[in-house]
Amino acid sequence: MGTILMPGATLGILQQKNFNFVSSLCLVHHHSLIFPPARTRKRRLLNNGNWNWKSRTVVFSTVDDSNDSSANMVDDDDGFMLRGTEDLVIEENELVATKKALYEARARQEAIEKERDQLLEELAQSQAKQQEHVATILRDKEVAITELEAAKSLFHNKLQESVEERFTLESKLVLAKQDAVELAVQVEKLAEIAFQQATSHILEDAQRRVSAAETSAAEAAFHIEEQIRIATEGTILSIVEQSRDAIEKALDVAEKAGDYATRAVAVFTDGINPVDEIASVQSENIKLQGILNDLESQLLITRNEIAKLKVELEQVNAQAKASELRAEDAEKALLEFQESNREMTIQREEEINSLLEKMKKDAAEKKKAASKAFKAELESIKAAIKAAKETAYSRNEAYMRRCEALQRSLRASEAASKMWKHRAEIAESLLLKEEEDEDAIYIVNGGRIDLLTDDDSQKWKLLSDGPRRETPQWMARRIRSIRPRFPPRKIDVSEALTSNFRPLDLPKPDEVWSIAQEKLKERDTLIEHVIEKETIEKKRKALERALQRKTIQWQKTPEETKLEPGTGTGREIVFQGFNWESWRKQWYLDLAPKAADLSRCGVTAVWLPPPTESVAPQGYMPSDLYNLNSAYGSVEELKHCIEEMHSQDLLALGDVVLNHRCAQKQSPNGVWNIYGGKLAWGPEAIVCDDPNFQGKGNPSSGDVFHAAPNIDHSQDFVRRDIKDWLNWLRNDIGFDGWRLDFVRGFSGTYVKEYIESSNPAFAIGEYWDSLAYEHGSLCYNQDVHRQRIVNWINATGGTSSAFDVTTKGILHSALHNQYWRLIDPQGKPTGVMGWWPSRAVTFLENHDTGSTQGHWPFPRDKLTQGYAYILTHPGTPTIFYDHFYDFGFRDVITELIEARKRAGIHCRSSVKIYHANNEGYVAQIGDALVMKLGQFDWNPSKEINLDGSWQKFVDKGSDYQLWLRQ
Repeated sequence: MGTILMPGATLGILQQKNFNFVSSLCLVHHHSLIFPPARTRKRRLLNNGNWNWKSRTVVFSTVDDSNDSSANMVDDDDGFMLRGTEDLVIEENELVATKKALYEARARQEAIEKERDQLLEELAQSQAKQQEHVATILRDKEVAITELEAAKSLFHNKLQESVEERFTLESKLVLAKQDAVELAVQVEKLAEIAFQQATSHILEDAQRRVSAAETSAAEAAFHIEEQIRIATEGTILSIVEQSRDAIEKALDVAEKAGDYATRAVAVFTDGINPVDEIASVQSENIKLQGILNDLESQLLITRNEIAKLKVELEQVNAQAKASELRAEDAEKALLEFQESNREMTIQREEEINSLLEKMKKDAAEKKKAASKAFKAELESIKAAIKAAKETAYSRNEAYMRRCEALQRSLRASEAASKMWKHRAEIAESLLLKEEEDEDAIYIVNGGRIDLLTDDDSQKWKLLSDGPRRETPQWMARRIRSIRPRFPPRKIDVSEALTSNFRPLDLPKPDEVWSIAQEKLKERDTLIEHVIEKETIEKKRKALERALQRKTIQWQKTPEETKLEPGTGTGREIVFQGFNWESWRKQWYLDLAPKAADLSRCGVTAVWLPPPTESVAPQGYMPSDLYNLNSAYGSVEELKHCIEEMHSQDLLALGDVVLNHRCAQKQSPNGVWNIYGGKLAWGPEAIVCDDPNFQGKGNPSSGDVFHAAPNIDHSQDFVRRDIKDWLNWLRNDIGFDGWRLDFVRGFSGTYVKEYIESSNPAFAIGEYWDSLAYEHGSLCYNQDVHRQRIVNWINATGGTSSAFDVTTKGILHSALHNQYWRLIDPQGKPTGVMGWWPSRAVTFLENHDTGSTQGHWPFPRDKLTQGYAYILTHPGTPTIFYDHFYDFGFRDVITELIEARKRAGIHCRSSVKIYHANNEGYVAQIGDALVMKLGQFDWNPSKEINLDGSWQKFVDKGSDYQLWLRQ
């Protein structure tokens, strides 16, 4: 036998029992013991005062009858023990702690995201409250203005009444003046009669005196008129007194003139009886006295009337002063109210702004702090992961070094076994020799082994029994605690199957190859989207092949194309006949006269606004579906508008809202979920996953619209009522098709059922969601976005078209010298137009994206290019009311429609794109039209692959150009 000296850096202590070493020892069990490097272990031994560092002697023994090479190793240092297992446990604990920290970081990240969503929701609520507060202020302002206008109108009415009373009083005074003038005229006539009976000179003198009386009367009348003119400054009584004095003076003058005439007649008359003349004059005087009495009585009556008029005038003046005082008080109150309202509004706006700024600042600070904390945690997690990777790498390195060392030890042990076997054979041959001297000593191998042939020799016992002594129990316990647990040798299949030991799960060669080649594997969450993309691509290609076969068939016989709900005639041009502010007018009456003009311009279908009664005036919050008296007009006006459309061969498309409906009554809990009208539904008609309205129906089959109760279309009675309502609109009102609002809220299978029941000529669904953006820029690949729209069309069974939101979003960026966005990797147009053109309804703006809402407005300077694109490409183009009538693009759009019709372009026309780069875009649509966008220097003669003769039809310079085949 012999010994092998192993250095102190040996990496393990093996148990007393035999271990079988094979060439693949390092791969036997997956719970491999990993020891720290030799230098570290040596440093631990040196620092411990109880242990001494020294080399250890290990003895290997070989059994001749065994087929496998084996070795038994033991450490003769009783106090030495490694702590590899403890290091492994510590590192596993570190890995668990790292995983726990990563989980906590993810939990904190989710909490931060929830807090951010809550802050955003609170901000939205505050903005809604602000808008409500502003609306309340505006309503209060309108009420105050209305009250002020009412007070102002009342004041004007009372002032008008006082002015009318004043005019009435002045007219009465004018009548009194006329009576006085008539009295003076009568006196003049009497004096004229008296003087006619006297001599001519007496008569002339009397006439002069009467003229003087007339002058006095005129002066009196003039004084009366002056007094009437200043009636508000003087008294009416003084005017009457002055009038009476003037009249009495006139009568005195008349009496004196009569007496003088009598005396003159008495003097100059010869042969005439003066008594008769005197009697006649006296009779005339009596008559004059009677007339004077009548005048006095009339004067008294006039005085009484003037007194009454004076009292009434004083009352009118008092009322006018009171009205003026009230008007001044009202103006003061109005000014004070306006000032206080302005101050209150400014104060509230300042408070709201400060609150918003504070909320924004707090949100920004919280977001910044959360982002900073998250970044710090992420960095720590990355550092921990990096450390874990380094640790794993170091472990792998140590494990590989240990495996290599074990393999070297195994090879050395095998060599030693061979050597010991050879030496044992030599020893056996020596022992078997019969020698006379039994005490002879043989020295073998240069004196390394001194073999004594005595039977009682210790070396013989060492050779036969081995060098080991019995291992103490305390050492055996320590050895068991640190030794690797190698699985025992399996000799029976049943024993191998029932054993607790498991083999090391190493990757198979084909698995290693698949990892190296990055092949896809099932249930791998990191590449599920890749598998989904491949599946969608396969389905899309199969669908395109099927559609291509149908399209080729239809292109051969376009006149035989039947009317379909999803495409109409295939050559429809839709006009959206309203905007967001159309409800402010009598819109049906305003739109009906435009039917003839739209038909002349080439439009084939008009999209009308929502017809039902609605909480919001725009019509998109319907309540009573059978009440068609809306903000746009009455039901009679709607029917008249539809009749005008039909008279011009235009389809009338109704905007129907089927996703939600506003309730008319509150439940006992105060929730608005009780409907009225003909469709008197209850909470069972509302989906249950909308927390705002406590619905009792089934969960929603789409996205929830939180502003109103979402209808549960899975209920049979709901679908039955909606189908009856659509048929009523179709047959009784006259609608030809539908524009379906917010179809993301419910499954397309219900849309298919509604369309098949109502049988519209054309149907369009609004499936609007966000496109893909990266770092604020639009991504080139929008296949996922348009796939969602195509999936919805598939759900309807192709019975409905859908707005091509993808094409609109791409045109926003493509027309800014990024025309390469208009071609996909397969050479087709981007958007739904490139995959399913017969179901793509292209548009640039509508009442939501444009108009006064402006959620997603199209670039104003690129509108003509946008219409040049959608009106010359397949699909069903849509024209917006504002662009056609308000922006002045009517002639441009009409010219493009004419080019479309001349070229025979329809919803299934083919597209061949020749160029799409930063400079421009060139494509041939169908067989008869070629168009160019941008500054690209191109014409049909420069294209080699373009045959035929072409004539330029439209030339808008760098915007767009069109050519038609001659």
